[in-house]
Parts: sequence; structure tokens; C-alpha cells
Amino acid sequence: MDNWRKSSHSGEGDGNECVEIAITPTLIAVRDSKTPARGPLTFPAGAFAPFIDALKEGYSTVTDFAKLRG
Repeated sequence: MDNWRKSSHSGEGDGNECVEIAITPTLIAVRDSKTPARGPLTFPAGAFAPFIDALKEGYSTVTDFAKLRG
């Protein structure tokens, strides 16, 4: 993927205190802006919004999210 973008809330300076996101029609990928060479966390396009909603609701781990999804 080559269409990475950073949040406008990335922090001061060069904005390395955030995650980056890349979107395709079928996939959403998220990576740490401090270590972009590491593999991204990827989601099917329809699973990203429920993941973000779960984080907002207080599910703090991937395991919690997996339990939510069943």
C-alpha cells in the first residue's frame, strides 16, 4: 500500500505520535507511524467501523473485540 495518511491529531513536530491509515475498496490497514516498516494491522472494509466503535465503548484489547464479534 502506498496511500498512507496520518491523523491531523498526530502531535507536534514531524507527527510521529500517531497511527497511519490506508484505505482500499476492500481493506483498511493501520500502522504505527514510528515504525512504518513493521506489518500493518489489516481489516476487511466492513470490520473497521465496528472495531473503532468497540474501542470507544471501552473494549481495550483485541481479545475483547474478538469476544464482541463472536
